[in-house]
Amino acid sequence: MATHSSSVAAAAERASSGAVLYRMATDAHTCPYGLKSKDLLERRGFDGEDRPLETREETDAFKREHGVETTPQIFIDGERIGGYEALRERLYESVEAKGATSYRPVVAIFAVALAMALAASWATFGTLLSVRAIEWFVAFGVCILAIQKLQDLESFSTMFLNYDLLAQRVVRYGYVYPFLEAAGGVLMIAGVLTWLAAPVMLLIGGIGAVSVFKAVYVDKREIKCACVSGNSRVPLGFVSLSENLAMIAMGIWMLLK
Repeated sequence: MATHSSSVAAAAERASSGAVLYRMATDAHTCPYGLKSKDLLERRGFDGEDRPLETREETDAFKREHGVETTPQIFIDGERIGGYEALRERLYESVEAKGATSYRPVVAIFAVALAMALAASWATFGTLLSVRAIEWFVAFGVCILAIQKLQDLESFSTMFLNYDLLAQRVVRYGYVYPFLEAAGGVLMIAGVLTWLAAPVMLLIGGIGAVSVFKAVYVDKREIKCACVSGNSRVPLGFVSLSENLAMIAMGIWMLLK
């Protein structure tokens, strides 16, 4: 092991061109960031060397020798670049800042919900455009949002308490909310028990809309929305308000039907 570890630095120094990648690849663990780094280097046309560290001892020796805490580590033209994120920065790939706001989860959820609704409409009625397609779009979106919240109910309820007016008065409401949301969405998809689903949508949508409006437009607070999960990076604002207004509209529509 000592011979190999002492050759690591020498190999990096000898790399006058191209890239050298050191990544953990043992029988028990293959580093995913090592594979991502390898793929990125290959896609960017580097004539590099892949140096898998095949045991824990080998990996630990490499870390001690280079004074690093993690692998993978990439060398380009003899210079240590760092890990996967550092490599992306070096190659001018986009790197998201930790904790940065992002609408990507919301866009993904509603894009998939729309695709599902159109597919269901086509399979049922032979057309993409139908009244049920609109209903299903809202219902599928609500169900997917509920699933996101239910993945970590504790984290969701904690973030929810930052702005929801009812949850701040009745803490347990934060734990019940995702179940009400899911139940309302499922009943909307089935088109049954509208006497129950409609009031649920009106209740949670109405309280949510008032809560978001107060927090964002009255109190001018800049906080994250719990709409997609308890670890959301989606800012509370127009998107969150639109979600609640859609539930209100759907509740009214179901009652009118």
